Amino acid sequence: MRSLSRNDPCWCGSGKKYKKCHMENDLEAGKKKDESLIPPPGVIIKTEDQISGIRKSCRLVKETLDMVGERIRAGISTNEINGWVHDLIISRGAVPAPLNYNGFPKSVCTSLNNVICHGIPDDTVLKEGDIINVDVTCIVDGYFGDSGRMFMIGTPSGEAEKLVRVARECLYLGIEKVKPYGNLGEIGYAIEQHARKNGFSVVRDYGGHGIGLKFHEEPHIHHYGSRNRGYVMVPNMVFTIEPMINAGRYETRLLADGWTAVTIDDSLSAQWEHTIRVTDAGAEILTE
Repeated sequence: MRSLSRNDPCWCGSGKKYKKCHMENDLEAGKKKDESLIPPPGVIIKTEDQISGIRKSCRLVKETLDMVGERIRAGISTNEINGWVHDLIISRGAVPAPLNYNGFPKSVCTSLNNVICHGIPDDTVLKEGDIINVDVTCIVDGYFGDSGRMFMIGTPSGEAEKLVRVARECLYLGIEKVKPYGNLGEIGYAIEQHARKNGFSVVRDYGGHGIGLKFHEEPHIHHYGSRNRGYVMVPNMVFTIEPMINAGRYETRLLADGWTAVTIDDSLSAQWEHTIRVTDAGAEILTE
């Protein structure tokens, strides 16, 4: 059906010309609709070529985490994990994105037990019952991919096992809310509701982020709060979802190294992460 011209009879049947009847209201309604579909300020909507490059980087991230999963065990130091990750990424002609990023000294983040995020690998040795997040980001031909997984060393406590499981469930519940023209707030709302239902809290000081052409892009992805934050998801937005779930309070404390964030009450923390592309139908998990 063709659109009405100014001098056509109005669609409402009034007998007036369209320009003298509903045209002004229809134009205003159309403008409001168009404005409601504008992505958050600063968001880079990726081209198909850029998506292809990001996907390649994400595949290397997944390969790296698979490798860590095959090797990690009690008696391994977090420095050894850093060496594995660094060597594999370099061997593929890629770059470990964390290395020297704003002064970060290592090629991967290793966040152990009460560490929420950005743990710096060192001589700490993993022991039976530990839980640890390994967060890998790499750059392939200028494109970024980012993902993190939890690993349980031996048999953790019941609380630790539940926390790791619920944190993963929170990630996938958030991913389920990724839909074209859906509100970004739905992601955080779903995550927080599930965490609270299970007796846990959601970190508020850190969140997901746009990614692809840079390490950190707009938008910021909240993992808590209102389901209506006023911004919509549009096809070919690419961002991470990475809820940090605490067994105790949600507040954080930054250590003297300027990077390592820990729980304020020394409770356990768990985090899973994927890089997500918004599609015309929903979500594509690029790092899975």
